[in-house]
Amino acid sequence: MLFNRTLLARASAVFLLGTAMLAQADTATVQAWPDRSAAVKVDAALEARVEQLLNGLSLRQKIGQMTQPEIRAITPDQVREYAIGSILNGGGGWPGNNINATPADWRALSEAFQIAALEATPGIPLIWGIDAVHGNNNVRGAVIYPHNIGLGASGNAQLVRDIGRATARAVRATGQQWAFAPTLAVVQHVRWGRTYESFGNDPALVARLGRAAVEGLQENLAQGIGVLASAKHFVGDGGTRHGTDQGITRATPEQLAKTHGAGYIATLDAGVQTVMASYSSWTDTRSATPNGKMHGNRELLTDVLKQRLAFDGLIVSDWDAIGQVPGCKNDDCVPAVLAGTDVFMVPFEWKRFIDNTLRAVQDGRIPMSRIDDAVRRILRVKLRAGLAMDGKVRETDATFATDADRALARRAVRESLVLLKHKPGLLPLPASSRVLVVGAAADNIHNQTGGWSRTWQGHETTNADFPAATSLLAALRQRLGSGNVVFDADGSREDPAKFSAVVAVLAEKPYAEMAGDIGLTSSLKHSRRYPEQLAALQRVAGRGAPVVTLLYSGRPLDVNDAANRSDAFIAAWLPGSEGAGLVDALVAPEAGKTWPGFSARLRFPWPGGPCQFSTHPDPKATGADKPWWPVGGGLSGFEKTASPAKALPEWPEPKGICPVL
Repeated sequence: MLFNRTLLARASAVFLLGTAMLAQADTATVQAWPDRSAAVKVDAALEARVEQLLNGLSLRQKIGQMTQPEIRAITPDQVREYAIGSILNGGGGWPGNNINATPADWRALSEAFQIAALEATPGIPLIWGIDAVHGNNNVRGAVIYPHNIGLGASGNAQLVRDIGRATARAVRATGQQWAFAPTLAVVQHVRWGRTYESFGNDPALVARLGRAAVEGLQENLAQGIGVLASAKHFVGDGGTRHGTDQGITRATPEQLAKTHGAGYIATLDAGVQTVMASYSSWTDTRSATPNGKMHGNRELLTDVLKQRLAFDGLIVSDWDAIGQVPGCKNDDCVPAVLAGTDVFMVPFEWKRFIDNTLRAVQDGRIPMSRIDDAVRRILRVKLRAGLAMDGKVRETDATFATDADRALARRAVRESLVLLKHKPGLLPLPASSRVLVVGAAADNIHNQTGGWSRTWQGHETTNADFPAATSLLAALRQRLGSGNVVFDADGSREDPAKFSAVVAVLAEKPYAEMAGDIGLTSSLKHSRRYPEQLAALQRVAGRGAPVVTLLYSGRPLDVNDAANRSDAFIAAWLPGSEGAGLVDALVAPEAGKTWPGFSARLRFPWPGGPCQFSTHPDPKATGADKPWWPVGGGLSGFEKTASPAKALPEWPEPKGICPVL
């Protein structure tokens, strides 16, 4: 008993030392953030167990706990040999490199890795991270929910929480315990290719929905039902100049904290266990001080996040991001270790990372206290996560995809649609309608799901890769009958006058980070990048049948020309796998049921011209710089007058490039 009391007291002291390793830096950057030190609650028994496990590890094993390889670059035997603490699979990483791997294949590989880890370090399971950003979207047969931009439009925190809970079940069912979600970016510039991963431009909205996502993902975590959530990307990823991915955010310390930090405060309050650092950099505009890459920023990662905000979980790096820190390589980055990163996502160069980090500790360039702090945090998170100590994935504890999950996704689709234009009485279409469907995207699942869907960028797939998904075309045929729905992809074969209505679908090509950025030589004009889509719409517009147009996109776009050729126009965002949710908004329900109309509202302004990239346009803007719709805009479908009543200006492409702000 005396030993146990001594151990508990020592564990509590070590925990408090770890959360305030040094006197907190008294700087403007630190003071801009709220002091959460009162939130620290020490679980002495947990900390005692952490210390016992930590003391049983060699230095090499500790560094193994800090190392995160990709599944394509490591085997279970290597996990055992190097005492690896976590693994990940990137978008496009599957068991056996097989895109058709089944949930059972994922579970089998997970068990092999887990058993190897537990043999290397008894009592210390491995955690497997996966980019489950809108459902367990890497896995064949998964239910894929709308991306965050659509969920933000819904404004429904309970819906987001329910999706987090369902996603956690699906992730656990395939053997992972860690979802790299939610993204908490407060996007300032829609050139950014990750705009769709954001809930909106309002920090309060991002905080509210981000918290709900974490609550859903981590619900019943200690019982092994929830999964570890990851608040990302700390901090300022959505504020980079020109929306350049991995670029520089210019802000005062207060702007950084209040705008870009709001989601982190909320998710820390919700108990988020992991935070992912951002590829981006920060320049303090008050002092004109460049602070460099976030992965090397000790003031923000340690002084702010770990100390001022009292975060006692772990910080994980992004994919090979440490190689961008000055003086570093992908396999060697002492500054990132010293800055406070705990788990290093070094997908393919992980062996050299272990050797280089071990050498840095032995040479005195990394103090042992920093290694121990990192591993304490890792062990603390693992013990809180309710991980199985036999390495087995219990199918009874989780379900991969159920009818209830599909119904939830279908409702999420319907609640995320924003009606931007409507001719009174057009919607909903009668259930007896005969409909002409135009636009190749109407029967293309990857246009519905967007990036981070089965693959990283999301466009390297076919409908066969989504066996459980339903396209809009298929859903319309299910609802109206196959004989009443005719598909004419480019609008060149059928006479629209023979139909009750035309449903046209426009879409962006799927994209993810980097590839999704709109460069400085391009504009927001959708028809500039996809002229064939406008051409198809032109072939059917004004030819005897009203046209209802849907746009699949990861951001607001200049669509004035398309909207002018449509009687109704819907921002459908990236709705995911459940096309029936789109039909619920387009077609009248069965007798006795009420048509819900459109409840979603814009969380970014919708541009009225090709160069309106800012999510905070000048309220005095006119002409092409004036938004078509402001934040909060959208119609219900029950309006008695047409909106807009007049044609939208079809502004010409700018000469050269859009003005650089």
